[in-house]
Amino acid sequence: MTARSSSCTESSTAASDWKLSAEIELMRPQSMELYARLCGWTLARAHARAGDRIAIAAYLGSSTRFDNAIADFAETYADQNERDHVALAAAVTEGRVQAQSGV
Repeated sequence: MTARSSSCTESSTAASDWKLSAEIELMRPQSMELYARLCGWTLARAHARAGDRIAIAAYLGSSTRFDNAIADFAETYADQNERDHVALAAAVTEGRVQAQSGV
């Protein structure tokens, strides 16, 4: 992997482990979007864990404790996402960060 490339998965031995990298600086917006989707899909597949649904259900039990924890996490994450967007928009407005819309 060169200093000017990006990799969906980290590797310095691409030939032996079938991991790929791409020259993202040379990509057009449509190619970059496809590359990002492929990286996301690859990352999701790499982290997916298929489990025994009955064992998982038994572990979680019948209470709503897990459901509430997931809902609380989602709300907290969404709030953080909104704060991050406000901070990014302010940085763009103040000229500290450059951004391009509509790509």
